[in-house]
Amino acid sequence: MIRKIIHIDEEKCNGCGACVTACHEGAIGLVNGKAKLMRDDYCDGFGDCLPGCPTGAITFEEREAAAYDEQAVLENKQKKAAAAAAPAHSGCPGHQMHQFDRKPAPTPAAGTAMPSQLGQWPCQIKLVPVNAPYFNGAKLLIAADCTAYAYANIHQEFMQGRITLIGCPKLDAVEYSEKLTAILSQNDIRSVTVLRMEVPCCGGLEHAAVTALKNSGKFIPWQVVTFSIDGRILDR
Repeated sequence: MIRKIIHIDEEKCNGCGACVTACHEGAIGLVNGKAKLMRDDYCDGFGDCLPGCPTGAITFEEREAAAYDEQAVLENKQKKAAAAAAPAHSGCPGHQMHQFDRKPAPTPAAGTAMPSQLGQWPCQIKLVPVNAPYFNGAKLLIAADCTAYAYANIHQEFMQGRITLIGCPKLDAVEYSEKLTAILSQNDIRSVTVLRMEVPCCGGLEHAAVTALKNSGKFIPWQVVTFSIDGRILDR
């Protein structure tokens, strides 16, 4: 039958998972870091997922699709409820629980505490002024919030000598690329380093930075460093 159903533009999707949470029918899942309509018959066509998408990746279209199956949706919800009662995890990988068996680190000798390497304030992407004087000639560090907690040596290894901007595309639910483009375009930025976690929702931060680099029209050396949730560098 021809009916109204959602369409997900994978090019715009940043993998934040907001639509997965917003879809009460369980029609959307994350596959390889991108939102995907899993089953046509789970989508009721009401579009509860549309307002939650920060990048506008979800729209309506009319096409040949299976009819909405309320009974199938109910059965799927019951399966998910049963799974939720067990230790197994479903949903956004960034929400999955882990506990790490850490050995206590040696306590530093008195007076040897490591100094902060934060070079400016504010540091939130949403709050920082576009034309702040410290951007001129700066090496820019764009870091996901969680990286500072996952990787112990972030101050000395990454923040030292750089201007640090932090954000979380899932919690802020904003598209950072426009502001980052303005910062790169209007200032003399010497390099860009992006720090992200391995979870799919961090792809939104990397996507925003890469988009800003392209839109700035400048050739700026850049790199992306990915951390595991237990604090290892996976890729750089």
